Amino acid sequence: MDTKLEVVVLPVSDVDRAKQFYQALGWREDGDFVVDENFRVVQMTPPGSPASVIFGKGVTDAAPGSVQNLVLAVDDIDKARAELAERGADISEVYHDAGGVFYHAGTEARTRPRPQARHLRVIRVLQ
Repeated sequence: MDTKLEVVVLPVSDVDRAKQFYQALGWREDGDFVVDENFRVVQMTPPGSPASVIFGKGVTDAAPGSVQNLVLAVDDIDKARAELAERGADISEVYHDAGGVFYHAGTEARTRPRPQARHLRVIRVLQ
């Protein structure tokens, strides 16, 4: 049986600001559903992705900002970084994990990537 990730719930403090952030990145708005003053769900999808994020009011009890390090796959990280920067994203330089496994929390074990690097190449986008 195939199993596909469809939605990741993001806890946010300001629904409209989060929506504007993802729209500015070029993500598609799939819906903005207001049920009442206590429940609103916004769904946004990155270009070409089968998975989406949802956020809103009354969607989760998790603390706003507690989800970190969502990973997006791109064909050309340098081109993706440039496009995100052009769209106004607060974005790090490209780096990779020195151990080649997966990036660490904070800024530990980061090295500047080499063009031929086989390690995971990463950028960080802050909202």
